[in-house]
Amino acid sequence: MALERRGWFIEVLKLSPVVLLAILMVVVGLDVLVAAPIATVYAAIVAFITEKFSFQEIVDKAVDNVKEIQLVFFILMLAYAMAETFMASGVGASIIIMSLNFGLTAKTIAVTGIVVTSVLSVAIGTSWGTFAACAPVFLWLNHIVGGNVVLTTAAIAGGACFGDNIGLISDTTVVSSGIQKVEVIHRIKHQGVWSLGCLFLSILAFYVASVVMGLPDTVGSANDAISQIPQEVWAALAEKRESAVILLNQVQEGVPLYMMLPLVIVLITAIKGLPTLLCLFSGIISALVFGLFAGTITSIPNFINLMYTGFEGAGSWVIVMMMWVAAFGGIMGSINAFEPLSRIAKNLSKNVRQLMFFNGVFSILGNAALSDEMAQIVTIGPIIRNLVDENVEGTEEGLYKLKLRNATFSDALGVFGSQLIPWHVYIGFYVGIASVVYPLYHFTALDIIRYNFLAMIAVVSILVLTLTGLDRLIPLFGLPKEPEVRLKK
Repeated sequence: MALERRGWFIEVLKLSPVVLLAILMVVVGLDVLVAAPIATVYAAIVAFITEKFSFQEIVDKAVDNVKEIQLVFFILMLAYAMAETFMASGVGASIIIMSLNFGLTAKTIAVTGIVVTSVLSVAIGTSWGTFAACAPVFLWLNHIVGGNVVLTTAAIAGGACFGDNIGLISDTTVVSSGIQKVEVIHRIKHQGVWSLGCLFLSILAFYVASVVMGLPDTVGSANDAISQIPQEVWAALAEKRESAVILLNQVQEGVPLYMMLPLVIVLITAIKGLPTLLCLFSGIISALVFGLFAGTITSIPNFINLMYTGFEGAGSWVIVMMMWVAAFGGIMGSINAFEPLSRIAKNLSKNVRQLMFFNGVFSILGNAALSDEMAQIVTIGPIIRNLVDENVEGTEEGLYKLKLRNATFSDALGVFGSQLIPWHVYIGFYVGIASVVYPLYHFTALDIIRYNFLAMIAVVSILVLTLTGLDRLIPLFGLPKEPEVRLKK
């Protein structure tokens, strides 16, 4: 009995670093960049106590896990650089201008908002940048046409996350795919039809909600919306996202519509299956060429500064954070900290499909516990990968499809799941930006959650489709059937 109690104590002790990380972020309110190193040091102490690892062994376990995602760091630096060039060269502005030229009313602004932010987030690969860029336009335009500000905010929040989940240059897409050891392009093809289906259903939901609310048919314009933005709001926005100010000015002044071509080039290279780095380079170079021709890029040195800003942005937070969180995950994995959870899932699962469903559940619970989607991806990702590697056998093609679904779980339930967690850092950022750019309304986390139809549809559908097997009705999204894959006996 004493031995059994000691065993349970050891298992709880091994899980305690995750609890500490959650407390530091959720209760204490520390940024993950501060919380992760503290949790990593504590995890090292736990590893020393439970496994008798030497200091060097612990360091090796942490560093080895970081080494696995080295290529991701280069992709992220280029992704951030491309995001800056797209926002400053006129690529993002051209997308907004084209969408707004069709005219908007209170009934259509939420629908247009989710469409524009979905396309823009795919183009620039960042939901935070997309929301920061589009919130001033759509919230003030919503004010002009008399729309529902909460509905519009939820629409652009959900749309901003669309590209973060499926965009070629999104950091979450890249990292989640890298951890599961699948190609980004294969991952996008796997979930593409499902993602577009979720987007279509959410667009329909936003339109129906606008009609049910009885919103008016007043027509507005982007220029009117931008001109009504107060000077103090411009200053606050410039501090949070300077490139968003450049984009807004371009929307007001106008840019040639051919500035959309860099996005088209990136999408074509992605569809052709070219390496991710080459796709990113094609977008950056084409943005330079077309930007010089259009006059949005005034000189090569200015363009290099944009790339420097992107590299600096990636290195100042996301890459450093990922290194610490990856080190944390490496230590936690070395002590089999999540073995109790894995054992529960393994014991409850009667087939591969049920096991995959539990992987999805782990992803959403990890996101809620860590309140940061990247922390969830890097920490929970290896757990669900190991659950499949250790408990499932089958054909190489079948096992690869399971890895694709795991990558989709990590990303979709990280990005969209964050939109349904009131204490998540995502929601905090969105509420902060919305409050800054539209101070006429007091925003809360529940405002974004209440009408974020895209997040609701994505989270619920991927879990239900996985568990029921109805994912087979969606092209390229169905999981392989037994005996192509099967639980090990």
